Amino acid sequence: MQFDLDDERAQLKQATRELLEGESPLAESRALMEQSAEGFSKALYAQLAELGYLGLLLPEDAGGAGVGHVGLAAVLEEMGRVAFPGPFLDQILAIETLRRCPGDEARRWLERALGGDVLVVLARAETLSLDEPAQPETRLADARIVGRKRWVPFGAQADALLVTTDQGLALVPRPDSGWNATPLETIDLAQRFAEIPLAAPGSALLGPAATDAALAEVDRTGALAAAALLLGVMERSLELTRDYTVERQAFGAPIASFQALQHRMADMLIQTEGTRAAVYRAAWATDAEDADAARLVAVAKAQAGDASRFVCGETIQLHGGVGYTWEYDPHIYYKRAKTLEQFYGSTRDALEQLLEASGI
Repeated sequence: MQFDLDDERAQLKQATRELLEGESPLAESRALMEQSAEGFSKALYAQLAELGYLGLLLPEDAGGAGVGHVGLAAVLEEMGRVAFPGPFLDQILAIETLRRCPGDEARRWLERALGGDVLVVLARAETLSLDEPAQPETRLADARIVGRKRWVPFGAQADALLVTTDQGLALVPRPDSGWNATPLETIDLAQRFAEIPLAAPGSALLGPAATDAALAEVDRTGALAAAALLLGVMERSLELTRDYTVERQAFGAPIASFQALQHRMADMLIQTEGTRAAVYRAAWATDAEDADAARLVAVAKAQAGDASRFVCGETIQLHGGVGYTWEYDPHIYYKRAKTLEQFYGSTRDALEQLLEASGI
């Protein structure tokens, strides 16, 4: 099967690489991740919005780029390569949710989000563990949202939240006093999460059944997108390993010449290329509305989670003692991999979906 990108998406991928290498190389974005509360460049995100990146999945007649999930995967692969910080994926998922909501308010927030004027994110989790209640405990009554949401991505910076409630999906604009957000400590410098108590005005967007249907589609996009990010993380980790082992000398020779290390790097390459095939196969199936698309997305997310843990772990090991130090980059990619493996549909969730699809 042919997995090469067509000309349009190949050019998009190359343009994205050039943009990110020029505007957000890891050597520069590390300072933002480590020192700023936001953890990302708002100016660069405004530039991405102006260039149309937030509308990659929207059809052209709706003001989007219309490049589909294959194009989105190509862009996110490049973002993974530079451990791109910030809420790009979270914005994409919120936009995908808003465009499934009827009504003028949803349309207004969608237009503002696409233009980069506001940051809208989903607020769904209600516990700090992996186990969520069957129904949200957050309540919607008399146009008021009451509850508590955890693991809200970049919640402290959000201008509005798309909140799951006992009555379906609701939109909560940022209060004038701001969010009473508590940052949640994580190992990943490129990601921010917050816990947000809610007792604020909100408006219903979708009922319970429609919310479940919309979020099921959005979750598949999120799982595929996270797998594409993990592909970029692995790809760059392998390159770092190759470059370091070529330069590092032992016993008068580059350690890359040692057969045992070559075998380990070959295993890293196999895992990376296996993930590439799984990601783009799933992206193609999703765009083609293939009946097997959901299963293939689960395959891609499960493969990417396990493979990234192996590849990024081997990168640290093959860097030797310096692989554990803050000054070198392997730990950043490893931490990105751990976050992306757990969120947007964990590896465990993906495997359970595969078992269910197989009738097990």
